[in-house]
Amino acid sequence: MGDEAVGGKAAAGMTRAVVSPMAYRSEHKPTWCPGCGDFGVLNAIYRTMADLQARPENFVIVSGIGCSSRLPEFVNAYGFHSVHGRLLPIATGIKLARPELEVLAVGGDGDGLAIGGNHFMHAARRNVDIAYVMMDNAVYGMTKGQPSPTSDMGMVTKASPYGVLEQPINPAALAIAFGATFVARGYSGKPRDLEALIVSAISHKGFAFVHVVSPCVTFLDAFDYWQANTVEVEAHDPEDRSEAFRLTSITDKTRLGVFYQREEETLDEKYKGLRDRALIAGRLKVEDFIREYQ
Repeated sequence: MGDEAVGGKAAAGMTRAVVSPMAYRSEHKPTWCPGCGDFGVLNAIYRTMADLQARPENFVIVSGIGCSSRLPEFVNAYGFHSVHGRLLPIATGIKLARPELEVLAVGGDGDGLAIGGNHFMHAARRNVDIAYVMMDNAVYGMTKGQPSPTSDMGMVTKASPYGVLEQPINPAALAIAFGATFVARGYSGKPRDLEALIVSAISHKGFAFVHVVSPCVTFLDAFDYWQANTVEVEAHDPEDRSEAFRLTSITDKTRLGVFYQREEETLDEKYKGLRDRALIAGRLKVEDFIREYQ
């Protein structure tokens, strides 16, 4: 895309052409089932990148395994399709090694809450400066519709013919408990609203989590249900952690929007401070260290 996209200072006297969302599409066409909710998320990401006028060479999308984790292939940016549940350690490593890059992690509910649940916890508590978009369809769509960690109790599938016995996980509440400094929920059926949430998540300094309700049309087609049962979150103080918990957990209708946001030093900032201290220490002589203990 070269000089058409911003992300650095333009040469004196020059202006850059505005880049459209279409410019962020890769040459590969999405391979999801027609009508999959993840199309809405993908289009929201295209529009987000256009809103930010992101340079593809400065933007990295990391995914795990699953239907939604195919997403990096469809975007004109750097991508890393990792192993099951390991997208967040890889995204963390990229951000620490190259803090100037914009890092977006994308994956599904099974990838992030089952095998990847441990990594979700630690990335959030470390406040790594990345955005994490979790596409939640409440099934393992790529492996024929088994129940996932967010499936409702009683849900009947081929793998649970007598209904799911476990309580579903609430990803947004979990992110707040883990220590994420930005937590929001969106719906793939409302891509413009979702676009605004992802822009805010990427712009946030710290670990930003966006839980996206993204229905599977093949194994759990719930678009009509979500259209009728999602509402905008009530106005509240986003720094009030207790209120954020309450709003993520209301069961009459599912709230969409930003629940929680606060500023805190990020892991990459802490590592920079550590590197600076190490560089100073590296210039000291052995005698200087010995003198400290005399």
